[in-house]
Amino acid sequence: MKEFDPSDNSASIVSVTDRVSPIAIGMPVTSVHFLGDGAAFVGAEESVAVVDGKGRISRLAVHSGGILCAASDGTRIVMGGDDGKLVALDAESKVGLVATDPKRRWIDNVALHPDGAVAWSAGKTAFVQNGTAEAKSLDLPSTVGGLAFAPKGLRLAVAHYNGVTLWFPNMAAKPEFLEWAGSHLGVVFSPDNKFLVTTMHEPALHGWRLADNRHMRMSGYPGRVRSLSWSAGGKSLATSGADTVIMWPFGSKDGPMGKEPAMLAPLQARVSMVACHPKQDILAAGYGDGTILMVRLNDGAEILVRRNGTVPVAALAWNSKGTLLAFAAEDGDAGILEL
Repeated sequence: MKEFDPSDNSASIVSVTDRVSPIAIGMPVTSVHFLGDGAAFVGAEESVAVVDGKGRISRLAVHSGGILCAASDGTRIVMGGDDGKLVALDAESKVGLVATDPKRRWIDNVALHPDGAVAWSAGKTAFVQNGTAEAKSLDLPSTVGGLAFAPKGLRLAVAHYNGVTLWFPNMAAKPEFLEWAGSHLGVVFSPDNKFLVTTMHEPALHGWRLADNRHMRMSGYPGRVRSLSWSAGGKSLATSGADTVIMWPFGSKDGPMGKEPAMLAPLQARVSMVACHPKQDILAAGYGDGTILMVRLNDGAEILVRRNGTVPVAALAWNSKGTLLAFAAEDGDAGILEL
C-alpha cells in the first residue's frame, strides 16, 4: 500500500474525515474515556469535559490543580491530582472523593480492577482499596512508575526502578519481585494473564513470561514508548514510540521471544497514541503531527481519520461497542467518529 503523505492529495487512501464531528474542548487534554456513549476528555488541569451523544459539552471541576493520572472501567473514571486527592466521575457526571493522601502528596498513578477495586500511588507507596474496606498500602524501594491489576485475582503489579513488584493485597505472603535494571515507568498484564510488560525510561519495553519469569527484551525504538494497547483477544500488543505502529506478537506460549514485531502505518511522524478496537482487528493510531489513521491489522490497510495538524495526538479511545472513536490533540482540538 502506498504510504500516506498528508501533503499529497493523490495518496491512495480512504478518508472519513468528513464523518468526524469536531469538538472544541478549549483546554489541553491528556486522555479520553467513554462512559456509555458519552466521551469524557480529561484535561491537564482541574476539569473534565464530557461530550454527550448530541455533541453538547459539560465542563466539570474534579481537582483543584493538575490532573496527573486517570483510569476508566467504562462505568467511572478515577483520577489522581497534585492536590493529593483521588476522585471518581461516573456516567451521571457525579464527582465523588475516593481517597485523600494523608500527607497531601501527588497521586500520580491509578489502576482499576474489573471487580471494583482501585489502586493508586503517591511517592514510594502503593495503595489498594476494595469496596468500603480500609485501603492497604505497600512501600516500595523507589518511586512508583506505574500500576496494573492482573485480569484474574486481586494481584497488583507495581513498576519502579530496577523492576516490578507483584503484590497480593489480601495475602500475607511477601510480594514477588521481577528484576530488570533501569527505570520502569508503566506496566500492563496480557489479557490471558500469562505475560507482564513494562515501558521504560529508555526507548524500550521489557517483558516477563509469568510462568517461569523468563525475560523478553523488546527494544529498537527511536523514542520512549508512552502508549500501549492490546488487540482484540490479546494476540498482539500495539505500541507507540516509532514512526510506525509496532505490533508485538503474543499469540503463542512464548509471546514475542525470538520473533520480530510487525510494523504498520508508516508516516514521516512518530506515533504518539495507539488504541485497538475492542472487538475487531483494527486499531487507531495518532501521530506527533496530529494525523490519525485507522489500520486493519491483517493487511495494514489504512483509513484517514484526521489530517496532520500542528500538535501531537494526546488521546484516543473507542467505546465498548467499537462504534465510536474519540480523539484529542494536546491543545484540545478534538472529535468523535461514528462508524
